[in-house]
Amino acid sequence: MKKFKPTTPSRRQMTAIEFKKILKTAKKPLKKLTAPLKKNAGRNSAGRITVRHKGGGHKKIYRLVDFKQDKINIKGVIEFVEYDPNRNVFIGLISYADGERRYVLLPEGIRKGDEIVTSETAPIKVGNRLPLKNIPVGTNVFNIELFPGSGGKLSRSAGSTAEVMGLEEKYCLLKMPSGEIRKVLAECYATIGIPSNVEYRTINIGKAGRNRWLGIRPTVRGSAMNPCDHPYGGGEGRQPRGTRKPKTAWGKVTGGRKTRKKKKWSNVLIIKRRK
Repeated sequence: MKKFKPTTPSRRQMTAIEFKKILKTAKKPLKKLTAPLKKNAGRNSAGRITVRHKGGGHKKIYRLVDFKQDKINIKGVIEFVEYDPNRNVFIGLISYADGERRYVLLPEGIRKGDEIVTSETAPIKVGNRLPLKNIPVGTNVFNIELFPGSGGKLSRSAGSTAEVMGLEEKYCLLKMPSGEIRKVLAECYATIGIPSNVEYRTINIGKAGRNRWLGIRPTVRGSAMNPCDHPYGGGEGRQPRGTRKPKTAWGKVTGGRKTRKKKKWSNVLIIKRRK
């Protein structure tokens, strides 16, 4: 983690990741594995804001990341370890033995020049991808499929790893980053290791401007608004909330109400709910 000299008040507590020590990157991302990324600033197809506090930010190019890693029994070598502006985990450019190149999510501790492989019989090594039924109990995994061949959906952000707890008939028991224990089909593939850039969670942004570079706009407290704009608004001076339960600007209860659907199809697969 990089610290800065306190040349200004915002610099005093600001921290950043030392990318130069970690990344071994090409000058530009591989063109055929990139796509343009349109900014919608939190607006839907009708132009209405559906997600608040989004807008601005630096222009980004989208990297086409291979979440499936479906090149079975073909070894690949990591050519470059790269930063991806669209996610907090580092990505790697993999050169496979048949000549194809793809971007994949990288685990912590893997370096340029390391070999990885996707196979049912692959060795239990960081970066290799296997079916859950062939991974020993207690192993950390990420980029986990929900259905065989669907591509990784679970545990894809920096440092968020799941733990293999055991096998039960056709299912594998996984302890998720949230603490939830759930069943996933044992035929599904997962990558061994912890997603890279673990220090991401300890970054101190330092100043409001740095959030604006990331495309995050300011958030105004409801209690600072007028009564017409928020249930917490109005009153002389600083006032308490005035409503029994915490609410959104549109009056919907946000604290103490369960939002998960009671008849959701995956309820039967959850052994222990998250706290």
